Amino acid sequence: MSEARTPAEIEAAIVRRRQDLAATLDELAVRVHPRTIAADAKARAAAAVDRTAGRAYVAVNRAVSDVRDRFVSEEGEPRMDRIVPVALVAVGVAGLLLVSARRRRA
Repeated sequence: MSEARTPAEIEAAIVRRRQDLAATLDELAVRVHPRTIAADAKARAAAAVDRTAGRAYVAVNRAVSDVRDRFVSEEGEPRMDRIVPVALVAVGVAGLLLVSARRRRA
């Protein structure tokens, strides 16, 4: 069985419980306050944007590295055998777009 508590011990226990309850109620009030909810939502949105931006950065960096690897040798020299055909295609496409745009104006 448990020992009998004195009235002073019981009062002290009640005071501690009231303080604990007050602290819990204060914490709940902060959690449900509109500013807290808005700040939490803003933080979650910022984290999501950061994650998305990070993924986009990694994807772009990987794509740039892949393109660089195709057009630059391991020694760092440009690979003209690959650059010239791509440049010719780009000039051809630009020329076709220019001719097409002029025909629409006329």
